[in-house]
This record gives sequence, C-alpha cells and structure tokens, in this order.
Amino acid sequence: MEPRRAPYDARHALPLLVDAHRATTRILRVAYPFLAEGGLGADGTYIGSDVFSGGSFVYDPWVLYQSKVITNPNLLLAGVIGSGKSSTAKAFITRSIALGHRAYVPCDPKGEWTPVAEAIGGAAIQLGPGLPTRLNPLDAGTRPAAVQPDEWDKIVWSRRRALLGTLAESTLGRPMTAVEHTSLDLALETATTNPAPTIPDVVVALFDPDDDRAHRGGLHRNALLDDGREVAHAIRRLVHGDLSGMFDGPSTTEFDATLPMVSLDSSRIGSGGNDHALRLALACASSWMEAAVADPSGGQRFIVYDEGWRVMRDPALLRRMQEQWKLSRAWGVSNVLIIHRLSDLAAVGDLGSEARALAEGLLADCSTRIMLRQEPDQLARTATLLGLTDVEIATIGKLPKGRALWRLPDRSFVVQLVRHAREVELFDTDARM
Repeated sequence: MEPRRAPYDARHALPLLVDAHRATTRILRVAYPFLAEGGLGADGTYIGSDVFSGGSFVYDPWVLYQSKVITNPNLLLAGVIGSGKSSTAKAFITRSIALGHRAYVPCDPKGEWTPVAEAIGGAAIQLGPGLPTRLNPLDAGTRPAAVQPDEWDKIVWSRRRALLGTLAESTLGRPMTAVEHTSLDLALETATTNPAPTIPDVVVALFDPDDDRAHRGGLHRNALLDDGREVAHAIRRLVHGDLSGMFDGPSTTEFDATLPMVSLDSSRIGSGGNDHALRLALACASSWMEAAVADPSGGQRFIVYDEGWRVMRDPALLRRMQEQWKLSRAWGVSNVLIIHRLSDLAAVGDLGSEARALAEGLLADCSTRIMLRQEPDQLARTATLLGLTDVEIATIGKLPKGRALWRLPDRSFVVQLVRHAREVELFDTDARM
C-alpha cells in the first residue's frame, strides 16, 4: 500500500522567484574560490590535504615559476603565535630537501632551527659573545668557474662595499653623506691591500687614512679623517663593542654549500632584546653566504628569514633584503619571510616613509602568501595588503592550528598540514611550556 501524499508535500506552494544565472566556470571559481579546485599537480613537496577538494596539496616554487603559475619564487608566511607557523615552515623546508633543494637560515634569533639542521645532516653555526666561532663577512669566497677573475674582483668589491655601507647606516641611523661614502671607499681600498681583509683593517684605515690614497683622490688626509670619523665609530662597534669577537677576524669556519641546511644560530645575540645587534649580525651573515648562493652551480636554495619583524625595522637592512628579493630569480633562490601578522610591516615606519615602502615592496615581491590564523583586529589590514576576497578573509579568521590559506596570484587553497610523529617531536616549540 503506497503512503498517502498531501498536497504540496515536500514542495512549496509558490514557485521560487529567482532569476536564472549563467556564467562560465572561470567566473564561478572566483565567486567560490575553494570549490572543484584541480590543485597544483603532483610535482613538488607534499604539504598536507586540500581541505575543500580532499586531495593532496604539493608545492614547489621553482616548478610553479617555470610553469608561469607564479611570477617569483619568494614566500611570505604569517600567523599568530600558536597557529602552527613554525611547524608549517619547518615541514615545508625539510621535506623540500628530499627533492634536492637546500636551505640557509642567516638569522635564527630563537635557536629553533638548530635541532632541525642537525637532524637532517646540516650544520648550525652558533654565534654570540664568548663563543669561539668567528665569521669574516669580508671573505671573498670561492670564485665560480664560470666567472672570470677580473669580474670576480668587481663582484667581491661590490659585496664588501655594500655590507660596510649597510653596517654604517644601520648604526648611524641615517644615510651616509657623500664625503662619508668617499672615506669608506678609500678605507676599503687600503684594507684590500691585504689579500684577506677584515673589518678591523677597515676601521684602522678610517681612523688613520692613507696619505697617498687621499692625495690621489684630490683630498687632504686631515679632511678625510674628519669626514669619516662618524662612520669609523659606527663600524668600530663590531671590533670593540658588543659584537666584538664575532666578526672582527678571520673566519673559524666555512660555509659548506654542499650541506642540505646551514643555520646561523643567533639566539645569544638577540636573547636580551637587542634587535639592533641582531640586525647587524644578519647583515654580516648574509654577506658571508652570498658568494655560495650567487654561484650558478650552487643549486636551488631557500633562504629563511625567521622572526622577520625583528630585522625589518632598519631601512639599510631592508634595502639589502630588497636587493636579494629582486635577485632571487637570477640566483635561483627562494626567500621565505616569516612574520606574525601583516601589521608588522606597518611597524617598520610611518606611512609614506622609505622603510614602510621597502617593507611593502618585499610583500609585493612574494608571489606566494601563506596565511595562518590571524586575530580579528588584523583581518581588515590583511585584506587590504593582500587583496583578499571576503571569503578568504573570513576563512583565515577561524583557521585551526596547522591549517593555512595558500594564496597564489590567482588561486587560493586551504591546506591542512599533515605531520609525521617524528616531525611533531622535532618541530615542537612548546617544550618549555
């Protein structure tokens, strides 16, 4: 016996008065960005599961650049404390090493990458007051076979000069004047009469200018001494100040470009909240590794700037970082900037200032933005800087731990990080809690 049906059972008495809407799938994927996404393919590093499609999510900046999905290989990773930011970064970097990539962490202010580097067969170089390790940031490095000696000399000179200018301007808190640039140029020329110059050699040349070099430049020695006095005192900090013993002599170790990961543990430098010393250390460490990174045969390498907010408050260092961002494609490197929130970029300087423009320029030069959970008061700022849709901004406001919005130029994915038990143990940053 069939069940009795009442009129309009399971139906509305009146028809729905909704206009028909027709659109292409290209338009619909923007309106509903997480539905029926085909993914980025299977060529890359496994990250976890695509929450909306249920498939695996893999990512490789070099593969995606070659296929023109992204315009540069640089990444921004942001997330509040406890959102899984560190685990996401470490899982991505360490798994990528299995694909033949390498990694360098030029500044690790909390020492979190030391156990990771050692666990995967890399090395952690510990720097700090009282430690025996010393790096000479003016090291020339090994000349690549494809570079001619004359050209290499110019590259080394340019790198040394850029570093000294960054150190001076960072300590002075202002750009150098024209006469100070001249003093620093002549001091470096004097110091490079030594085949392996060090920062103390430059400081001595600034405090005691060479008469012959001054005269050849049409300058008087005493005038040159006065012009370079402030620069000399600024750079002297690395020789006799709070950074003495770390960058003021020949290197006691070498940058081994064949290792899968090299981390520079600067936790003893920044442990007291001395961000300025930390920024100077980063400038020196970056210069020290540039020779290996710029080698055309050096392979593809990630350069990880952890706790980026601590080193982005210095215009001189920001200019240096921006140059590395611009050269990422030429060097075959992927810069990874890790911060807590997008408002960290606003804290580097006032609206319209050079520092603010440089910081936002770094953001613009990151084709991939990995956004973990953000606090509600940060969502509007995040949406403005990244150009997120309403759906995307609502998503990052309620992401659970380990889940992130991966934002590419015209595609978005919500990805849940999947970790092995060994990774959970190795990447743990809450051990003391």
